[in-house]
Amino acid sequence: MSTENVLLFLVIGVVAGFLAGKIMKGAGFGLVGDLIVGVIGSFIGVWVFGLLGIVSGGILGLLIASVVGALLLLYIIRLAKRG
Repeated sequence: MSTENVLLFLVIGVVAGFLAGKIMKGAGFGLVGDLIVGVIGSFIGVWVFGLLGIVSGGILGLLIASVVGALLLLYIIRLAKRG
């Protein structure tokens, strides 16, 4: 992966974390926490989409996969905090 691809992946992860924090009200961790969750969630989302055979091409596809991954991560963290 080139430096440009890594930076693009991080920026999309930050945007995904912001969007996931807005979508899942009550499950956010503040701005910085949501951004970190978004970056980690973007890796999860791309991995899950790959396992399911879903091609997430282009910036929009990567953003969708990242938001889904961030939502999954926020949901798992929310379940862990409850139990």
